[in-house]
Amino acid sequence: MRARCGEAGFDAARADLHSRPQMTDTDFEAARLTVRLGAVTANFRACGRLAGPAAVAGVVKADAYGMGMVPAAKALAAIGCDTFFVARLEEGVKLRPAVPQARIFVLDGAPPDAVPALIAHRLTPVLNALAEIAGWSAAARETHGELDAAVHIDTGMNRLGLAASDLGTLAAEQRKRLDGIRVALWVSHLACADDPASRMNALQLDRFRTALAMLPPAPASLASSGGVMLGKDYAFDMVRPGLGLYGGNPQPSGPNPFATVAVLTGRILQLRRIAAGESVGYGATFRAARPSVLATCGLGYTDGLMRALSGRGAGAIGGKRVPVAGRVSMDLITLDVTDVPLPKAGDAVEFIGDTIALEEIAAASGTASYEVLTSLARRVPRHYEAAP
Repeated sequence: MRARCGEAGFDAARADLHSRPQMTDTDFEAARLTVRLGAVTANFRACGRLAGPAAVAGVVKADAYGMGMVPAAKALAAIGCDTFFVARLEEGVKLRPAVPQARIFVLDGAPPDAVPALIAHRLTPVLNALAEIAGWSAAARETHGELDAAVHIDTGMNRLGLAASDLGTLAAEQRKRLDGIRVALWVSHLACADDPASRMNALQLDRFRTALAMLPPAPASLASSGGVMLGKDYAFDMVRPGLGLYGGNPQPSGPNPFATVAVLTGRILQLRRIAAGESVGYGATFRAARPSVLATCGLGYTDGLMRALSGRGAGAIGGKRVPVAGRVSMDLITLDVTDVPLPKAGDAVEFIGDTIALEEIAAASGTASYEVLTSLARRVPRHYEAAP
């Protein structure tokens, strides 16, 4: 008899559920990342003003620094960006259908097993070694034509690119070495552009100019976002902003000329009052010095809020900062909201955005703003505000 009553109660509850408006999958989101595509395009134009008459390319590697490669590239293409940089071959393959007429440079180069796909998808490799130059030249001969490429000259990073001895070889044997290759761009990369006072910047600029004087004429590119801010001496023919496009400050010691793109929010799941002396979270690392109100939000280190923010970071409610209380855990973060007008469950808390700058959360995390952006997990739904 009890089972029948239970089944009747369940059926009644199910009927009531079906009579309500149905929720979609996105009606409840514990966290969200809002990407302002209008800010991305505004930042692109700002780079053009700083670097002009140099052309501006869009660096969309690492899924546009976590913002979404395809939406970012489409927004940039719509305002005239015709050149993009990615790191991996697979990124270029994914990007090609979104910007079918654009030039796409692949920074990883042209290892032998990547050559067929590079050619098939009309991707332009950034050649990093004499062996890659030789392989690309051989591929051009096989196609009975010319193939475009950029050539990377190492001026001090000592990662990828032609070292000084290889540069000398290329310069001495340029006709043979570059047979079948149409050099679209000579490229180098600054090591210390985040520090405008670093003598390394001028040293690399001088080395790059010296290298260009040894090589056949072609457009040249040295500056990423930080280099854009060093002045027009560093702009050459093309600049390659990445971080700046997505709202980061490439020179954190000074004001940020770029508009905020990423707004990361977490929803308050629960509020609770605790007495003075009570602890919060794993390890009981936080103890309330007074009667306090806590807000627990659905966002944790799985989502990209680094554990290093424990006891150091902050969120913002209505434009007012509230400190992290205790450790950041896998899916949750707790804030002390005692000193703000009492929020309610379901309210959004900003962790990156207009109040909590990207550089602020990076400093509190003990890392760079690049890592903060690219660590934002795909579990956090992206919502795109269209460019005007």
